Order: sequence, then structure tokens, then C-alpha cells
Amino acid sequence: MPEQPSSPWTATDNVDHESKDVPKFVPYNPPAGGWGALHATAKALREQSIVTKGSSALLAMNHPKGFDCPGCAWPDARHASSFEFCENGAKAVSFELTKRRVTRDFFASHTVSELNQESDYWLEEQGRLTEPMRYDARTDHYVPVSWDDAFALIARHLTALGDPNEAEFYTSGRTSNEAAFMYQLFVRRFGTNNLPDCSNMCHEPTSVGLPESIGIGKGTVLLDDFALAEAIFIIGQNPGTNSPRMLTELHRASRAHVPIVVFNPLRERALERFAAPQDPLEMATLGETKIASEYCQVRIGGDIAALKGIMKLVLEAHDEAMGRGAEPVLDLGFIAEHTHGFDAFAADLRATSWDDILRVSGLPFDQLERVAKVYMKARSVIVVYGMGITQHRLGTENVHQTVNLLLLRGNLGKSGAGICPVRGHSNVQGDRTMGIDEKPRPEFLDQLKNAFGFDPPRAHGHNVVKAVDAMINGKAKVFIGLGGNFIRAVPDSTVAEAAMRDLSLTVAISTKLNRGHLVHGKEALILPCLARSDIDMQGGIEQAVTVEDSMSMVHASYGLVEPPSATLRSEVAIVCGMAKATLPGSGIDWDSFVADYGRIRHKIEEVLPEQFADFNQRIEKPGGFHLYVPPRERIWNTGTRRANFILFPSLDEDPPVSDPSMLRLATLRSHDQYNSTIYSLDDRYRGVFGGRMVVFMNEADMRERGIAEGDQVAIEALADDGRRRIVAGFWVKSHSIARGSIGAYYPETNPLLPLAYHDLKSGTPAAKSIPVIVRRHAA
Repeated sequence: MPEQPSSPWTATDNVDHESKDVPKFVPYNPPAGGWGALHATAKALREQSIVTKGSSALLAMNHPKGFDCPGCAWPDARHASSFEFCENGAKAVSFELTKRRVTRDFFASHTVSELNQESDYWLEEQGRLTEPMRYDARTDHYVPVSWDDAFALIARHLTALGDPNEAEFYTSGRTSNEAAFMYQLFVRRFGTNNLPDCSNMCHEPTSVGLPESIGIGKGTVLLDDFALAEAIFIIGQNPGTNSPRMLTELHRASRAHVPIVVFNPLRERALERFAAPQDPLEMATLGETKIASEYCQVRIGGDIAALKGIMKLVLEAHDEAMGRGAEPVLDLGFIAEHTHGFDAFAADLRATSWDDILRVSGLPFDQLERVAKVYMKARSVIVVYGMGITQHRLGTENVHQTVNLLLLRGNLGKSGAGICPVRGHSNVQGDRTMGIDEKPRPEFLDQLKNAFGFDPPRAHGHNVVKAVDAMINGKAKVFIGLGGNFIRAVPDSTVAEAAMRDLSLTVAISTKLNRGHLVHGKEALILPCLARSDIDMQGGIEQAVTVEDSMSMVHASYGLVEPPSATLRSEVAIVCGMAKATLPGSGIDWDSFVADYGRIRHKIEEVLPEQFADFNQRIEKPGGFHLYVPPRERIWNTGTRRANFILFPSLDEDPPVSDPSMLRLATLRSHDQYNSTIYSLDDRYRGVFGGRMVVFMNEADMRERGIAEGDQVAIEALADDGRRRIVAGFWVKSHSIARGSIGAYYPETNPLLPLAYHDLKSGTPAAKSIPVIVRRHAA
């Protein structure tokens, strides 16, 4: 195989690489949303040459009998409005519907080594994949392969393994419930629980931490609760980029004078002010609505300190009220009847010093006092959180303390209140419900055994970190990715790329070209699949798939446009094709499930009867149905049978570093990015245009280091494993960000994140708090 160089911005030990794209910094003053969002949507449709088709598709997106947005997991209102999409959802769909095609002629014109020198943005721009391709090491080209030959190659590699655990089966969050269920069935029938998935890299602390606190790894609120909340707290979540439809609820709440408290190290435009594109008056008058009533720029790593500060103030106010015979501040009835561990928790709060809270959080006392008053005044509070909470060394503990705040005043199991983890991709929560889990519940495996007549493996498999470690140590031989761009999402990407190239086979099931096709094993396949918006016909019958959103609503999705190529197959068909070729004596009629997805849903119902009874009938209801979430009824499936106050006898959610010049790096998305997909080189809300090698810094931190805006710097990670990790060529932009904190885009910063630097309980990489040093370097 020809030597394949690293991509332009990747750094190896002691080697700097500089970006070819020099960004321009131009202040962007309009609010989030508004005309800027409409212009960006129109531009995306024009650039992909799909103005008419794209506009029609957008009007059907997130509606009954339409298709579900392939972007974020925010729930659909599904009301009568024909305008039920956001700017970033429109970009996701326009890039799916693009007229551009990646054909066999394209691959014949470009070697893999040549393609690997192009940017991720350029790769995305080439369009939709059209037919199965196989890597030819002799020529360094991808060449056409038939579906049957592709499946036979997969079967040959899998059956040649000495142990099923030598294969890694990755899942992206855009995978449908039906495809995910068949995928985990195939993997477990093959003999392993190696099911790393994208949740491992973002919200696994939610899946681990919430069950310990409240008995289920899902949020407790519905969309309707936002209209009933008397206060909304948003911690470590930037909805303007990551879940823009959430801004509709925040816009409404702000106009109803509901206080919105934000905790975020960076000032983000969408959390400051927003103009609703669906509001004719606001659009016509160039108006805007203030979002955050209180914006707390907590230091990176200071979330637990900030939460403890608020809870300490609430407890002190309660103690003072009790001392003078006033009404209690805490919900004592709820605490007594529904919680466990309060006394030890309260004792720890009382013993925590204010000096430490203020030092670690970076917030002034008077601001914490104002926030505590907001919390105490509100009878119903929703706490929304994102990866700013979960992607820390102690991300699971962050989740625990977030729940503790709600428990103090009984803000679980009542209308207008609860916890709302904002998942990323559109069905990442559904995939976990379907069994994409390296640590499956024994009850699930028992039901799978009863439904399909085989004994699934019981030993825990690999999450993402363990899968990459297995590749590095030569214990993994085959990688199959059901969607996603694994190599761009994982930490320690320089090391991971080298390990990926040593695998015997890599398989990518994809809609578009990405880096994962170019960083591959000794043999490699690209298997092109249908997108969410494509009509899925099996045996002349149109099929529907289902998805589950962040609020446990399950609903059907129907493709509306003709696929870009007759050669494409659905994810379900590809999964079942691999399974049929690999497991000819499995006793499972894989073809029957491809012919009718309703049969898959019958089996899902059989395996998960309490949640999916009458599955096929219930998805006929517009808007779908809600999965049972026991804490909404104050039922706690924990070891204590109560909601647990979980003690954290410290304030540091990340390990301290002795180097006084250390800064903490939070990896970020640009506004024109979804996960690892780059739509353009702009980030207009932060005033960045034409480049992505940008680091956002506090002006005081810049002065201390002799750095000015527009300077070029190198970022070096601080790690104790003896390996030097540097990425150079970043352009400095001053930004309103907490002291001691910096931000830069991922995946460009992934080489700085050590594989071993992850949440201790869940394994989620601590990408929101990487200790680094920033240094000027000569251009």
C-alpha cells in the first residue's frame, strides 16, 4: 500500500503543520436566527443546486408522513405550521439532496493519497456516493465492487477471526431504530458486544450518571413542559449551533418573562439574543429577543463549583427561614418521601468554603446569589445541559450535581420541571434503546434470546476508547462503521489513524465522502446507503423507519425524494446483507426483515414489550408516541428505590495541573458544522470567515502571553504519558471567554486529546477541558 500522509492539520510528535486557509475576523452584530439564518438557508440550497426540490423537502421535514431531520435530536413540535426546520437542519438536508455525485469516474481520477490531502470541507462538497467501492492497494484507487462481492469480502474477514471480539462494530446516531436493532442482532449473533457508538463520545455520562441518580439514562421533560416552566437553566449547551429549534422554546419563554440562566465559558450569540424566522413582526421590524436573563461565564472545569455555590445559597436560605419560623425553601416533603442521601449531601455543602467555590467557578458571589434567587422563586425549573457538562474527567459527577440541584425543590416529576440532556444526533438515544450498548442489560439479552433462539454474549464489549485502544494494541482486526466519521471524531487522532491503517478490513456505510474512507485498513469497502430523505422501496413497497428524539418521543420517518442512484441500499438492507453472508446458519431469515420493516418492529416489540407494545400501530399516530419515563411519575428505579443525592466531596471536575501557564481548552463546533461534517469555513456568529484554524482567547490571557489578535500560535497538550502533542497554525481571535479558558474547533484539535484522558466512569473523552499551553510561533 502506498504511504498515506496525514491530513494537512494533523500533528505528529514534534511536527507542526500549518493551515492553508487564513481566516478573516469580521464582527457579526445581528442576532442569531433572523434574516441571517434565512439567507444562509437559501445559500445552501443554491450551492447544492436544489432550490426547488430542497424547498419542497424542507416543508415536509419534521411533519407527519414526512421525514425526520437528519440533524439534531431536538423534538418536533409537529403542529400545523409548514415551517418546522432550522438553519442547520436545512443545511443537513440540502447536503443530502445535493445534485453532486461521487461516481466510479471520480475515484478513477483521484488516488486515495491525493484525496487525503484535501480538507474535510472539500470532501463533503463532492456530493453523494453512488455505488459500492473496494480499495485496490496496487493502484491506490477505490474501484467498483458488486454488493454480493462486498458482502462476501466482509464475511471472509469476519469468519477468519480467531475471536469475534477482534471486530469492532461502530454506530452513528443518525441510524434508524430498525437498522440499529438489526445491527446489534447481527453483532451479537456473530458473538460480541463490541458496539462502540457516538454516544460514547458525548453523552455517556448521562447514560451512566442519570440511572445512578434517578433510575433511567434519559431526560424527564417533554416539549410541553417548556411552556410551563417558571425558570430555565442552560448549562454547557449552545443551542444556536447544536439544536437551533430549541431557540423557539427559549424565545417564547423569554417573551413570557421566564428567567433563563446560562452557564457557559464563552459568550454565544444565540444565548444572548435571537430573532425568530417564524415571527413575521420580528422579522419585518428587524427586531430581536433577549435570551439569557443571567449569563454566567463559568471557568472551564468550574461547573460543579458553580452548582455547589447555588445549592449552598439555597441551603443557607432554607436554614435561615427555618430559624425564624418562615416557610421552608426546600421541598421537605419531596426530600423525605422521594430522596436518599440528603443529610450527607447537605453536610458537605455546609462544609464547602466560599473562597474555594468562587476561585474554582470563576464567578462572582453576587451573580451566584442572583441565580440562587431565581431558582428559589420558581415553582418549576427545567435544567438543560449538553457536552459542556459531560465531556470532563468527572463528567458523570457533573450530571449527579445537576440532578442534585433539581432535587432540592422537588423539580422532578411535576409539570414544567425536570432534567433535559440535549443529545446530539437525531437518533443517538434511539440506538441505545435498540441495544447499541457495549454493556447490555441482562434482561435485554434474555429477551433477545427468547425472540431469536440463540444465547447472546454476556461479557461487556468495547466502547470507543477501548475500541481504539484495541486497534493500537493489535487486538482488533476488522472495523465496520454504520454511518459517521469515526476517525475524525475519536481522540488522539494521530495515533488512531496509524492504528486504523493496520486493520485487515475497514467498512464504511455512508452517504457522503469523508476522512474515514481515506484512513482505512489493508482492505477497505465503501458501502453507499440511502439518506433519511430518500424514498426507501423494498420489493415495490415503500418503507418507513422510526427514530427517538431527546425527549423519548418515537415517530415514523418517510423518505420523499428519489435516491441519487439506483445502486444504493438502505441501512437495513446492508446490515442484513452482511449478516446473511457472514452467518448462513444463523436461523434468522434476514431477507424477510429487509422486505418488510414492520417485521423488525414486531421483533422490537417482542424484545421490549413494555416500551413498544403495538409498535406498528402507534407510529401511525401523527407525532408518534412517548416511551415511559418512570421519574415523570416519581418512580425511581435505583438501588435505593429513591432519587439519590450523590455526594461529591470536592470542587474539581478535572484534575489540577501544576504548570502556571496552563489554559483549559474546550473543543467547539463552528456554526457551519454538524458533528464532524463541515458545511463551510465560516462561523458567522463568532465573526470568523474563511478558515477553521482559530483559537478563541480571553484578552487578559493574551496579554499575559504577549499575544495579539491575528497572531499565529501553537497549542501543546499537557499529558503525563510522555508523548508530545502539538498542533500549530492557529490564528488567535479575542473573544468573551472566561479567564484561563480557550476554545478551538474540533476535529482540528483532536490530536491534542489523549486517549486516556476521559471521564473515569463512562469513558467519554474529556474534550471540553484539555489542559494546554499556547505559544506564539513565527509564521
